[in-house]
Amino acid sequence: MGLQVLLFWPNVIGVDGWLARRLGQSSRFGAWLDVVVDNLGRGMLWSRLFEWGWLVSALEWCVFVCNHSARGDQWKTSFISSPRFIQAVMANGFRTPLGSWVVSGLHCLPLWLYGYQWDLLSHWLSLPPWVQAVGTLLLAAGRLLALSVEIWCIWTHIEYLTSDETEEKKN
Repeated sequence: MGLQVLLFWPNVIGVDGWLARRLGQSSRFGAWLDVVVDNLGRGMLWSRLFEWGWLVSALEWCVFVCNHSARGDQWKTSFISSPRFIQAVMANGFRTPLGSWVVSGLHCLPLWLYGYQWDLLSHWLSLPPWVQAVGTLLLAAGRLLALSVEIWCIWTHIEYLTSDETEEKKN
């Protein structure tokens, strides 16, 4: 494939996922770029929303490093020996009700909070306050579930890094 992967349409516009599969242009680089673009966008939003927003961004970058350094482009399918909850979230590339809830909390919560902060939810979308509150609670719960998966990913990577290397060399 080589460097021409840089010119794949999904990579040029910064979206790998659905479009890449549709065009038959999926790649390791695209999978990596997709997460990088997502992390950058969410990091900017979190930093714009709160003074401590950089902490959320730092956590997401840490998880990115842990998952991609050890698991590469197959990171979504490498949770076979993880606890049942983690497997349930990661099942079918997040394409389950629980996985969708977690991804919605991860991706949509900062957008939702931005919309709330700038009165876009009430003025543009005309959402009543109770819908805004329920939406915030559901997305925050999804983000907390994502946090539990992120902490597990970081912890397993720490275990990997601190494992006895002589045992690994024997195997």
